[in-house]
Amino acid sequence: MMAEAGAGGPRLAELLALGRRLWDELEASTEPSSGAPAVQDKVRQGLDALQRATAMVAQLELFSENEELEEIASADLKFMLLPALLGGLTLKQVDLSRRREHLESAREHFLRFLKLCRNYGLGSFQLPPGSAGEEKTESPQDPAQPNLVAMAMSRAAKIERYKQKKELENKLASMRSSVESGTADEDQIREFYILQIQKWISTSLEEIESIDQELVILRSRDAPRQAPAGPRGPSRPARTPVKPFILTRDAAQARVFGAGYPGLPTMTVDDWYEQRRKQGIVSQQGFGKPGSPPCPSLPAGASDEELQKQQQETEEKEDDEEALRKARSWDDWKDTHPRGYGNRHNMG
Repeated sequence: MMAEAGAGGPRLAELLALGRRLWDELEASTEPSSGAPAVQDKVRQGLDALQRATAMVAQLELFSENEELEEIASADLKFMLLPALLGGLTLKQVDLSRRREHLESAREHFLRFLKLCRNYGLGSFQLPPGSAGEEKTESPQDPAQPNLVAMAMSRAAKIERYKQKKELENKLASMRSSVESGTADEDQIREFYILQIQKWISTSLEEIESIDQELVILRSRDAPRQAPAGPRGPSRPARTPVKPFILTRDAAQARVFGAGYPGLPTMTVDDWYEQRRKQGIVSQQGFGKPGSPPCPSLPAGASDEELQKQQQETEEKEDDEEALRKARSWDDWKDTHPRGYGNRHNMG
């Protein structure tokens, strides 16, 4: 393995070193915006270098599922970080129109790194939910209980990873100078790279959890846009709005109600029927007030004036008959009820 990596030339190591250096510069950058041209230019350069290095590692077959960690040369361990660094740089892209694509791509890089580490027995961790090869635990307890247990285990795992990450960072800081200066022996170099891998395991688990939360939000936001339009029935023709009005019995009432309700137009019953007749809603024959019988004495082709005159005479006749009936009833009541009837207590 060592010979093959060396045969690949220093170029492979140089590509990894370039990508790692650009990553460190981006992490320590003081640019106010991650979308600044200088920042995004470094992101593109780093991604290009790491992708080329990944292709060379795959061509050289540096890592295999059939070998143990001890079989990997110490100088080759650092190339295991390529997928993790690719995931980290992918997340630093700021094109909002491709945000979901970048999140899914970064998740794949982190997941590939975690699977590689687990294959070599580096770190004790479980793959994120929904990943191929994820361990599934079943419990015969109450359905609500496994969720609580899983939440408690997840919280404890996060706390433990945070503590380990801080310890790893302190160790790496103390060992970095000797490794980079070339004064460290092979055991120290091997330990240094393994510590870096373990640190990135914690980072990858945290990033995947964050990615999954953001993907849920993006998918729920994009769902209404992608939903197919359902079958729709024939659209109904729009109705012409009817203006409000006060229906009065005659012109006198129209003047009274019009004075009291200046905001509403008024019309008489005759005007209302005439309007409906012109619109073809009611026929001229049988034209009259609602509830009143048609005028049999007029021919079908009678004019509007004749119809109105006949209607007025009918109304006057009805009014006279009603007044006569009330007068007769009042006379009958006075005959049987003398003046002062019922006022028995007011003797004065």
